[in-house]
Amino acid sequence: MSTAEFNEMLIRNSAPLKPFAVSLTHDQDLAKDLFQETLYRALANKNKYSTGTNIKAWLFTIMRNIFINDYRRKAKYQTILYHSIMDPLYNHGNKASIAGECSLQLKEYIRVIHHLPQIFRTPFLLYFEGYRYHEIAESLNEPLGTIKSRIHFARKLLKEHISR
Repeated sequence: MSTAEFNEMLIRNSAPLKPFAVSLTHDQDLAKDLFQETLYRALANKNKYSTGTNIKAWLFTIMRNIFINDYRRKAKYQTILYHSIMDPLYNHGNKASIAGECSLQLKEYIRVIHHLPQIFRTPFLLYFEGYRYHEIAESLNEPLGTIKSRIHFARKLLKEHISR
């Protein structure tokens, strides 16, 4: 199938995606972003589409998976952020000093992260934002194993610094 044929078929079958995106996100702006991301991923993965199969189902699956992955990424980020800020609450009884301690600890973590060597900092920050290893490897044009080891070493350096 040629690129022009695929694009035409994609355009013809993309209209039902818009209401589906709204039903998933319950927000017009987020739905537009989800719709655009779906079309982008469909175009980027056109070689994975099997000619003759139901393209609507393929597009709906792509959209649903993007939505689920984004939801999980946001939930993971919120959980990590909540626990890193709230952990001191469980260890101290003085509520007046808790907010100050949380703020200082968060600033210290950010300072330590930004003092990591650039080669470790970039993959670590992307991973912390919720991106998967293979997504980071693709965006940085590095092998998957290299990204995994850099994130591992970044964690190791952070643990050493924080334990001091």
